[in-house]
Amino acid sequence: MGAGGRMSNPITGEKKPDPNPFHRVPYQKPSFTVGDVKKAIPPHCFNRSVIHSFSYVVFDLLIASILYYIGNNYIPLLPYPLAYVAWPVYWAFQGCILTGVWVIAHECGHHAFSDYQWLDDTVGLVLHSALLVPYFSWKYSHRRHHSNTGSLEHDEVFVPKRKSGLQSFVKYLNNPPGRIFTLLVTLTLGWPLYLAFNVSGRYYDRFACHYDPNSPIYSNRERAQIFISDAGILTMWYLLFRLAMTKGVTWVLTMYGVPLLVVNGFLVLITFLQHTHPSLPHYDSTEWDWLRGALATVDRDYGILNKVFHHITDTHVTHHLFSTMPHYHAVEATKAIKPILGDYYQVDRTSIFKAMYRETKECIYVEKDEEIKDGVYWYRNKI
Repeated sequence: MGAGGRMSNPITGEKKPDPNPFHRVPYQKPSFTVGDVKKAIPPHCFNRSVIHSFSYVVFDLLIASILYYIGNNYIPLLPYPLAYVAWPVYWAFQGCILTGVWVIAHECGHHAFSDYQWLDDTVGLVLHSALLVPYFSWKYSHRRHHSNTGSLEHDEVFVPKRKSGLQSFVKYLNNPPGRIFTLLVTLTLGWPLYLAFNVSGRYYDRFACHYDPNSPIYSNRERAQIFISDAGILTMWYLLFRLAMTKGVTWVLTMYGVPLLVVNGFLVLITFLQHTHPSLPHYDSTEWDWLRGALATVDRDYGILNKVFHHITDTHVTHHLFSTMPHYHAVEATKAIKPILGDYYQVDRTSIFKAMYRETKECIYVEKDEEIKDGVYWYRNKI
């Protein structure tokens, strides 16, 4: 573990000497530009192929279909207590595969799936609606997250609070049971609460909701597409209702509902760990610029799940620099840009379970260093 490019690298496996995860990364304006970084990447890495992209969709849906077939036809036949073991295995595997489907739909929102915007939006709308995600609604708010990463005023999600902005109950959760409770609530309810009530999102002067076309999240030209997102969600809910009437509520929850909880949990966990780290700076409007904000992210190592999740986990720095790049080129691109980024490249191979607890403990709020009067804020844990 560690930070600032000094840790073991999940892309190459090379070892770096500094094991300190609290080593702050550079926050000064870098000497390189995004153009310099782009020149280091082989040009083919920016090419989007319809066939190549669809091959991942087909493969993921094939695996999901096989898992569904096994779960629907064979697990109910298992004798007690084998079924009680088989179901959690099905939920975990299906949830991981569907997280990969989620990532592909997310790429569609970035126009990283193909050269055709209409095709990206069609595929993204279908896949995200199937996972109860309002495609266009999240596409636009997530785009603003990429445009304002690391900004205390304008970033869209997992925006850290100042100490003065903490709720009074936070101090009562600053202990091992409280942190575990916070993680459980975040991983199970975090995603629907964000969509419906903008929990953990940026401040707006009125109610913000991803399902509301009049939400302050969106511009006037985007509002019509929010209706399309809502129509996709309502269609999926209707299909689930019909399935519940035919197969039963328990069947729907067992085959679809619990794996969806796994998907939502991974989505929140991945986003949280990519943008929350003891070494990461945040900036106010006096210091923030796009490049430093994009670099204020950290790559994580999920082991074999890196591949299942289409490398959104271990190439996230590259993704923030070049979000229209297809995921199947991101590993090669990450290797290419590391020499340019130097200490600005951040990667942490700490166990995900250890990291999620550590970040919940160490990253409670942000403040400036007392001796330095600039617009750079760092995570603190003393309440």
